[in-house]
Amino acid sequence: MFLLADFSVIKPDFGLIFWTTIIFGLFWFLIGKMAFRPIAEALKSREDDIQGALDEAAKVKEEMKNLQSQNEQLLQEAREERAGMLKDAKDMKNKIVSDAKVKAKEEASKIVEGAQREIENQKNVAIAEVKKEVGAMAIDIAEKILQKNLSSDKDQVSFVKDLVGKMSNN
Repeated sequence: MFLLADFSVIKPDFGLIFWTTIIFGLFWFLIGKMAFRPIAEALKSREDDIQGALDEAAKVKEEMKNLQSQNEQLLQEAREERAGMLKDAKDMKNKIVSDAKVKAKEEASKIVEGAQREIENQKNVAIAEVKKEVGAMAIDIAEKILQKNLSSDKDQVSFVKDLVGKMSNN
């Protein structure tokens, strides 16, 4: 204990400073080899991981922007395609309607034409029948008139000769 009584922290002697420095240097060397290098490597590794994650996040963000612009472009194309399909459908509808109208007009004109032909045919048949009836009536009337006027054989013979003469002249 006697040795310790003379000890003063404010005035250390040369041996204490020497051994403290040697122990501190040895301690610093061992800690540097055993702790500082692995800690520094771990910090560097963590820094690289964080930087990689930030780079990956930026890359993903850029890809998301690209995907969003592609999605907007696809939506625009889909809208344009839908508008085109609707226009085509409307044009097709209008064409079908106009074709149906034209076809209906053609059919109506064919029906009217057929009806007019049928009416003309019926009219011609009726006129022919009327002429036939008129001819038959004229023959009946002429026969009755001739029978009345040519009641004798002499009148009949002279009438026949007169007719034969007129026929040979024609």
